[in-house]
Amino acid sequence: MRLKTSLLKEPKHILFMICVGWTTADELYSCSEDHQILKWNLLTNETSLVVRLPEDIYPIDLHWFPKTVGGKKQTHATKYIFIHFAGKFHLTSKIGRIEKSVEAHKGAVLAGKWNYDGTALITAGEDGQIKIWSKSGMLRSTLSSQGSPVYSVAWGPDSDRILYTSGRQLVIKPLQPSSKVIQWKAHDGVVLKVDWNSVNDLILSGGEDCKYKVWDSFGRLLYSSTSHDYPVTSLSWAPDGEVFAMGSFNTLRLCDKTGWSYALEKPNTGSVFSLAWSADGTQLAGACGNGHVIFAHVVEQHWEWKNFVITLTKRRTMQVRNVMNDAEDVLEFRDRVIKASLAYGHLVVATSLQCYVYSSTNWNTPLIFDLKEGTVSLILQAEKHFLLVDGAGLYTFSYEGRLISSPKFPGMRVDILNAQGVSLSNDTIAIRDKSDEKVILLFDALTGKALGDGKPLTHKLEVVEVALDQCGPSTERKIALIDKNRDLYLTSVRHLGREPKICKIGSMIHSMAWNDAANILCGIQDNQFTVWYYPSAVFTDKELLPKTLYIKDGSEFSRAPNILSYVGTKVTLRQGDGSLVYSSVPPYPALLHEYSTSARWEDALRLCRFAKDQSLWACLAGMAMANRELNTAEMAYAAIGELPRVQYINFIKEQLSKESSLAHMLMFSGQVQEAEATLLQAGLIYQAIQVNIDLFNWERALELAVKHKTHVDTVLAYREKFLQTFGRKETNKRFLQYAEGVEVDWEKIQAKIEMELSKEREKAAHASVRSSVTSRR
Repeated sequence: MRLKTSLLKEPKHILFMICVGWTTADELYSCSEDHQILKWNLLTNETSLVVRLPEDIYPIDLHWFPKTVGGKKQTHATKYIFIHFAGKFHLTSKIGRIEKSVEAHKGAVLAGKWNYDGTALITAGEDGQIKIWSKSGMLRSTLSSQGSPVYSVAWGPDSDRILYTSGRQLVIKPLQPSSKVIQWKAHDGVVLKVDWNSVNDLILSGGEDCKYKVWDSFGRLLYSSTSHDYPVTSLSWAPDGEVFAMGSFNTLRLCDKTGWSYALEKPNTGSVFSLAWSADGTQLAGACGNGHVIFAHVVEQHWEWKNFVITLTKRRTMQVRNVMNDAEDVLEFRDRVIKASLAYGHLVVATSLQCYVYSSTNWNTPLIFDLKEGTVSLILQAEKHFLLVDGAGLYTFSYEGRLISSPKFPGMRVDILNAQGVSLSNDTIAIRDKSDEKVILLFDALTGKALGDGKPLTHKLEVVEVALDQCGPSTERKIALIDKNRDLYLTSVRHLGREPKICKIGSMIHSMAWNDAANILCGIQDNQFTVWYYPSAVFTDKELLPKTLYIKDGSEFSRAPNILSYVGTKVTLRQGDGSLVYSSVPPYPALLHEYSTSARWEDALRLCRFAKDQSLWACLAGMAMANRELNTAEMAYAAIGELPRVQYINFIKEQLSKESSLAHMLMFSGQVQEAEATLLQAGLIYQAIQVNIDLFNWERALELAVKHKTHVDTVLAYREKFLQTFGRKETNKRFLQYAEGVEVDWEKIQAKIEMELSKEREKAAHASVRSSVTSRR
């Protein structure tokens, strides 16, 4: 990826340029010390004078009123603010008429910005004060007052916090009076520029120490650049938060959100004082010290999938290369490309007006449909359909171009959704709720309605990343999530009314991805690469999970690699320095998943015997138990030396009825309440009581016996025997109360137990006769 820059031969402004701002994706306003505000049309390459300002007005900054106000989208920006040296800011119409001038600061106003929904305006001045104003220009509050000038200011993602510069320090100040202020030393020189992205919640800063730095919203340093030749004079995040631009003297740099640099341009511009991205994130404009406006657009983006590599060569042109046979195709588009995604045999390209869907088997005839909005910020793909996120909402389309659904939820802000907070599978859409990051909203991909009873999934901590598995039936859909402690959890999406069981499967996880063809999960765990061959083992046998892992030492990767994709047996990772590395995973687990899904247990056993891998046997044991295939499970557990489990499986096989077998299989997975409920539903009261006695749940065993008026003496007898074994006396009041009125006779108890077992035997025999008669009919 790089920037393709363009400059006019002669500057349109006489004196040095101060600021630029986009109104639409193809229209830009610029202002300079020559008192002119110019309008640039990129479609016609025309430049026109909007207004000539009075001689006493020297503009410093310009910021357009946001397009989205109160969740409603405006077609184009209608009003902007510009500020100048005399301590005033001016609310100005699009045609250049000053609607209101406000005396804001003593000395120059150095920065001013609308918040994200256009309800408030913040200004910072040479007098060290930071003030918040209503959209009509009425003073609401003076947020801070300090001794040094405030050179730059930015709103937090939810417009509830302010970031500003204070000499060499950065300060995050919440608008709530009682909240804690975060302040830290950011640079060795004065901080000149800051920006805070609403999508990734990351902060940029640049200063006179000639460095730019990336921070999280807690003030932790994520990246620090090497020292440049000149101070960093401008910084700007792209709207989707994936890249940012940095400007300095004769320097323009395009960087990834993690800090490393994609490309460095050295245009003859003087210092770049202001940078602004177009709303679609494809174009960049810079205000230059020599009076020029520099334009740049992003080209040479790459997408890879299996044997295809696709490159954006020009704004409207892509090149497709098949690395197997070196065949090349060129794809031409009517409008400039904004976003693209390549997966599951399809290329989805969003331009400013249309969406193109190509099949990897035919690059000549794409399916084309029109888009409501021209600012697609995210494309996610699943095997059967894909998800588009634009300025108006979320839309699920089939690969034939048919609109399937459009999920909506209260307080939806599509402008802050990113790939870490949204996930798509064939039947489910998962979205992290930005207003409460502990909550994950789940929707049916085919209808757009909330899943189940409409209750979202709630985790105990804030969720950082979500990912849905891609294979298997919708009833078994799982979601993996990383919380802010960097712990990895797995839970079922459809939990049928009961509380979802959220199980921890890893810690210190920095990045994760599901395989495209099997439910195998990979992740960067601390300093190693880990693959969970069968993550669902945590629901069947928690102790089996560590035996199903494939771990590779992370020494071959640099600091903090990020997983981009996991296709087939190939995992693609982006290292901390921006380079791509590939890691391979053995193919056997995916084959094992395939055999398990199609119930080919003999083939699965043969595969494990051939591979001679303990982790495969552990996976097979978990898969067989999940599918209640006891013979296969017994062999797999025996192969990994789990003899107590082999004995318990034999015990399950010896059960007299199907209900007892099912209950003990649930017990095997640790689902005690479900096992008890199964037995009670089948009328096997004694067996339910005996399950609780075996687990030493004495009070529950007694409660069941009293409730059903049977086997109270059995519970008391086993309790007495238990206490005698440990030389203890009874202290529980309930047991003492019933012991007074109930006689314990082991012979009678044994006879009753035998009678219960014979009843169960007869019941099972009758059930088998009935089923055989039904099958004959």
